[in-house]
Amino acid sequence: MPINFDKALGVHDNALLLFERRNQLLAENITNADTPNYKARDIDFDSVLRGQQSGQLAMTATRKGHISSSTNTIDQHIDYRVPTQSSADGNSVDVQQEKAAFAENAVRYQTTVAILSRRFSGLTNAFKGE
Repeated sequence: MPINFDKALGVHDNALLLFERRNQLLAENITNADTPNYKARDIDFDSVLRGQQSGQLAMTATRKGHISSSTNTIDQHIDYRVPTQSSADGNSVDVQQEKAAFAENAVRYQTTVAILSRRFSGLTNAFKGE
């Protein structure tokens, strides 16, 4: 009987891609906290989840021809963050907010890795007949 890895892993493999991309965005925001006119960006999770539920979330190609998908659907859900307060230099980064979002995202990433690790252990045990 063939194993369907999409069913075995669920949404967790795609969630890792999403959390990784969000970590990149949040790190860019923190790095550019003192850059004039820099606009903080983040991923709209609601629209990504709606896309996931309708089967529209795809893997990200890092190089041309790397993955057959030609669209980068995670990046389609990146929006500019609405600033909580105005800045004289036009920068919309709130460092405390970015650090909190980064920490929360890191915890979600680690949790997803732990879930996938348990699923792979279960699959390994199934292959071994344990």
